[in-house]
Amino acid sequence: MDFSFSIPQNIVFGSGSLSRLPELASKLGKSKALIISGPHLEKIGLVAKCIDAMKSCGIESESFCRTEGNPSVETVEAAAALYKKCGADFIVAFGGGSPLDVAKAVAILVTYGGKITEYEGGGKVPGAVVPMIAIPTTAGTGSEVTAFSVITDHSRNYKLTVASNYLLPAYAVLDPDLISTVPAGTAAACGIDAMIHALESYISKAANPFSEMFSLRALELIGESIRDYVKNRENKSSAEKMLLGSLFAGIAFSHARLGDVHAMSHPVSAFFDVPHGVANAILLPKVVEFNETETKNPVMLKKYYDIYRCVCSSPVDSNSFIPSMLSKTLFTLNKELGIPSDLSEAGISSEDFERNLNKMAEDAMKSGNIAVNPRTTDKTDVIEIYRKSYTFLNDSRVSLV
Repeated sequence: MDFSFSIPQNIVFGSGSLSRLPELASKLGKSKALIISGPHLEKIGLVAKCIDAMKSCGIESESFCRTEGNPSVETVEAAAALYKKCGADFIVAFGGGSPLDVAKAVAILVTYGGKITEYEGGGKVPGAVVPMIAIPTTAGTGSEVTAFSVITDHSRNYKLTVASNYLLPAYAVLDPDLISTVPAGTAAACGIDAMIHALESYISKAANPFSEMFSLRALELIGESIRDYVKNRENKSSAEKMLLGSLFAGIAFSHARLGDVHAMSHPVSAFFDVPHGVANAILLPKVVEFNETETKNPVMLKKYYDIYRCVCSSPVDSNSFIPSMLSKTLFTLNKELGIPSDLSEAGISSEDFERNLNKMAEDAMKSGNIAVNPRTTDKTDVIEIYRKSYTFLNDSRVSLV
């Protein structure tokens, strides 16, 4: 067995750790930050809190708070223009996955120029970019520890991915206090996204003992806390577990990649602007069902049971477990968290779905995640999973086994 693994970042975790931002900013030896965030955090005063904190140690800041749920090429260009105009020399990425993805893309453009579409794929970033401090406010994407930036190109209804270890932030600050103000729907969608990072990286063909360790611990932490956290985001213990689980899942999928769920969710978000976590959650039960054929292998069967015991509220023992229980459990979990049951419930009309189905399948097949999904997947398979995920009408999954 051959594999390599590295975690080159400085990670600060703990309640109140946002207060360490001035210290970390000073360590970078820079003088002016561009804070990239979203409108919600600006509205509730947290962006201003960051600005004031850095001012206390002599570091000036400007803010860009116009990131959207599925950040676009145009947003990246606007933020990069502000970075240059204000004379910033480092970036604070503050928010959910969208501000963090935008920050990484901006770091490329202000260092090397051009358009973000020119850096699509892997190995296109030529070297180090301007330094970043990442402060996630959702438990969530794990973007603070991943080498990926995902940006929507509306000109082709496509979510492009830029991959480079140069995109890893210099510091990641994880403060559980910051995720206590997240709305319930956002908490559910982001939490499921983190759980899927752990799940898909755990069963990935590229998984290795190191990544599996992070994946499994992430599943344990998220599985035992996501229901309580969504019900009460101020539950400190649940918030800590969710944020730590998201971190571990991010580390895991940085090394093991993901699978069909993420490959297929990106086109759904690009064509219909469905939030990333919601698209993932809807597709998850049918992808897990599709992959059940691989549980003929005892190793995969054990992994299915490991996931099931982590996420089921009242699991059976391993001797009574059958693989179909996992997909049914995941469907029920979505319902418990208030996530739409299918793509039609997410607001996609049947006409729009059918018109774009073939192109969505083509775009999904371009993803590198397809290659590491445990079951070999072709375009016909993708179309079938999309169709099954469009409506769960008369589906047997309405009750938990």
